[in-house]
Amino acid sequence: MTDKLLAFDAEHIWHPYSAIGSGLPVFPVVSAQGVRLRLADGRELIDGMASWWCVIHGYNHPRLNQAITDQLGHMAHIMFGGLTHAPAVGLAERLIRLTPEPLQKVFFADSGSVSVEAALKMAIQYWHSRGQGQKQRFLSVRNGYHGDTFGAMSVCDPINGMHSLFNGVLPRQFFVPAPQRPFGQVCNEADLAPLAEILQRHGHEIAAVIIEPVVQGAGGMRFYSADYLVHLRRLCDRHQVLLIFDEIATGFGRTGRLFALEHAAVCPDILCLGKALTGGYLTLAAVLTSTEVSQVIGQGEPGLFMHGPTFMANPLACALANASIDLLLESPWQQRVACIEQGLQQGLAPCCQLAGVREVRVLGAIGVVELEQPVDMRRIQPALVEAGVWVRPFGRLVYLMPPLIMQETDLTFLTQAVCQVLEDYLNAEPGQGYRR
Repeated sequence: MTDKLLAFDAEHIWHPYSAIGSGLPVFPVVSAQGVRLRLADGRELIDGMASWWCVIHGYNHPRLNQAITDQLGHMAHIMFGGLTHAPAVGLAERLIRLTPEPLQKVFFADSGSVSVEAALKMAIQYWHSRGQGQKQRFLSVRNGYHGDTFGAMSVCDPINGMHSLFNGVLPRQFFVPAPQRPFGQVCNEADLAPLAEILQRHGHEIAAVIIEPVVQGAGGMRFYSADYLVHLRRLCDRHQVLLIFDEIATGFGRTGRLFALEHAAVCPDILCLGKALTGGYLTLAAVLTSTEVSQVIGQGEPGLFMHGPTFMANPLACALANASIDLLLESPWQQRVACIEQGLQQGLAPCCQLAGVREVRVLGAIGVVELEQPVDMRRIQPALVEAGVWVRPFGRLVYLMPPLIMQETDLTFLTQAVCQVLEDYLNAEPGQGYRR
């Protein structure tokens, strides 16, 4: 049965960033519990990815299971146009309470990419309503990633990102070098000068700056100075440009703060949240903005915000998000993240001695081993599975973002497996495969 499933998958199904018939291995999962994935052949893997960073409470959590079961007994979905429901109102109340005080209005979206699309449209509509319709472009930093839809792609790194193929049809945006000062250090003039120059010269046509605060995710897993955000906020205010924070990857405790913006004590005009919002059960995202932004949009032409997904504020997803947020806040999540941070620092430290490793860096529950050369997925992915862990490298990066509930024993196993696989991988000649 498994062979038949894999054969059909290989012939007919696209996986993320893959080609049908590529020959890259896929591994059938039959169940998941806690921090473990169980494969069809009976093997269990410790999950170091939290299913792309969203399963913060682990898999098959009884409280989240109950939340979705309870909501299913009432309704799975209703349209949000002209209707509302308690799960959506409860979630909006929670998000407003947890984020900085100026953020008082909530727009629910289907996914992280769609939330970025909505945020960009909000910024354009805001300036249109203020009689400055020429402000339709955006400024971002290199090495950024904000999603795979067209507006989101346009503010991703156009050279080093994943979407250079589409540059000819994407809107042209402004980009400055990514901040170079590492996390914990103060910014210098070299970091800020390009930003100030672009805003000075082009602020009249820029609707907003969009940036991932403190951690650049899929664009390179880089950690940068929180002080950069303080100066960025001042520059945006000076040049009348809105500020959008993309916290889709960093929200809900991943960096050691509930939201990464807390490292800088800076509030954006628009905030995008997603991924861990529902604890990894269903896709849902949210865009928060200020009363001022929402009022300006509502008072201008056409007098409403021009966006409305079919599955906006899906009751099942909202009920899960409420339960996930409550579960997180009732847990000792700060202590857990601090323990994971320490475990990642200690566990990945041996990789610093390996030839072919450029850097090892850790922040909160994020651990990154950056190699000198891109990884060969045909070699390294089966090796990691054979070692008993699920880690999905990309580019030059072998990184870990485990569920926030991971215990010390499992984290030690995870990091030791990664270090051993990398040692064998880097010491083997290309084409030799994995060597135990």
